[in-house]
Amino acid sequence: MLELLLIRHGETDWNRELRFQGQVDVPLNATGHEQARRLGVRLASEPVHRLYSSDLTRTLQTAGPAAERLRLPSVGHVALREQAFGLIDGMSVPDIQQQHPGIWERWLAFDPDYAPPGGESQRQFQARVLGAMAGLAQRHAGETLVVVTHGGVLDILYRMANGQPLGGPRQCDIPNAGINRVRTDGQRVEIVSWADTAHLTDMPPQPVYDQTRLVPPAADV
Repeated sequence: MLELLLIRHGETDWNRELRFQGQVDVPLNATGHEQARRLGVRLASEPVHRLYSSDLTRTLQTAGPAAERLRLPSVGHVALREQAFGLIDGMSVPDIQQQHPGIWERWLAFDPDYAPPGGESQRQFQARVLGAMAGLAQRHAGETLVVVTHGGVLDILYRMANGQPLGGPRQCDIPNAGINRVRTDGQRVEIVSWADTAHLTDMPPQPVYDQTRLVPPAADV
């Protein structure tokens, strides 16, 4: 079995603005950098063999302090990117509702096979994420990895672990820079603990949104 410490990237300004980040290369804001620093301190004593990250700036910046503390390179992995939202990448929810009402209506149907123009469907995204996890499990069986990635990736794995359908609103909290411990053999995912933010106490509250009304199931906003 592969042991994974899965981390969502730290906060960005677009998180605060409730924009769809998708695969747009957005950096951390000051809060995100502090979250990353605290994450690095928290992970310093973990028996970690390797550190992987999505290749986008916000995840690489989140991984940086942990890589320094653990004395490990941060290996960028394109398959760990957030879902691609195509035409609506970078847009706020009100702008999507106003400029692309048809796309918004399709999103709210939670159809796992619908992809916005130029983007990925939830099913295509799931196949990419699970393929990446299977590859890591095959290459690093018996090891412990830190993987810094995105909210949508974590949502896919949570659904798989809990037997939830691919469509429908998200059913779990995925805080920025939280720690989610799972085990996988590449075929099954077992959650050990989820949304651990003990290292982020006394920090400003994170953005809150109602995903059943405002946000598609895997959106990294």
